[in-house]
Amino acid sequence: MDANLLTILLSWTVYLSSYPHPGEIPELYYKPHRFFVDNACAGNEKCRAAAWYNDQGVIFMDERIKDNTDAVTRSVVVHELVHYLQDLSGEYKDVDCDLYAKREREAYAIQRQYINKIAGRFMAIYVNYPPCTL
Repeated sequence: MDANLLTILLSWTVYLSSYPHPGEIPELYYKPHRFFVDNACAGNEKCRAAAWYNDQGVIFMDERIKDNTDAVTRSVVVHELVHYLQDLSGEYKDVDCDLYAKREREAYAIQRQYINKIAGRFMAIYVNYPPCTL
């Protein structure tokens, strides 16, 4: 994903959320799926994560979707950009299980808003939260 598209998606994320624009985009790197199994899913081999924000200004995307720029893939980036903005806000600095769930609900809600506006129709996003391990 090029920096221009990431900049546009960050603008959308700011527009749909209550967070201020940070003035810069996060870093974005592509990794093999094993990276997500190990980092985003704590070793769960059934990991379905396609992206992950590390709370340090970096979004990781699964290399299997590197060349995708469809609305669903862009919505995944918006979801991770919400986490980027949440991180910068400091609102979720001391995350416990309840705040973690709230953080994810907010990211999925903004992702849904984005995909519904872009797709021009309702698209459901069903979430299966893993048990909190914080």
